[in-house]
Amino acid sequence: MGIALWPGNPYGRRRRCARPRRAARPGGPRALAEQLAALHQTSGTALVATDWGPPSGLVVLHWYRGLGPPQPTAQITTLVVRPEDRRRGIGRLLLKAAAQAARSAGCGLIELRAPAPAVSLQAFAGATGFTPAAACWVRPLRKAG
Repeated sequence: MGIALWPGNPYGRRRRCARPRRAARPGGPRALAEQLAALHQTSGTALVATDWGPPSGLVVLHWYRGLGPPQPTAQITTLVVRPEDRRRGIGRLLLKAAAQAARSAGCGLIELRAPAPAVSLQAFAGATGFTPAAACWVRPLRKAG
């Protein structure tokens, strides 16, 4: 088991994303590679847990500055582990690697955004040292259609 840092060079990113036959998300592997490239251009990164098969887990984080603390804040927007790979320490390993990446970026705090019905993720967050904070409200910036 290891942690591979995405994105690296664009060739390796596209090659790794193009391996699965089925798309991991709408738009397919090419769209995922483009999203990872865009993430690399901004303040963020993606970390992938790999073993001898398909990826076991993924964490995506971004960092931003606000008016509060002087250091940037890291925000985990995606944390997934394949169901068959859960309870093996992969989520904790991803969180540890994400925390190291955030510290390297100069962040002083890390947030984990979880959808409200994600009870198992909320329990996991509590078990790994996260505490509940303010709720998040979202709305689209463009009309659908």
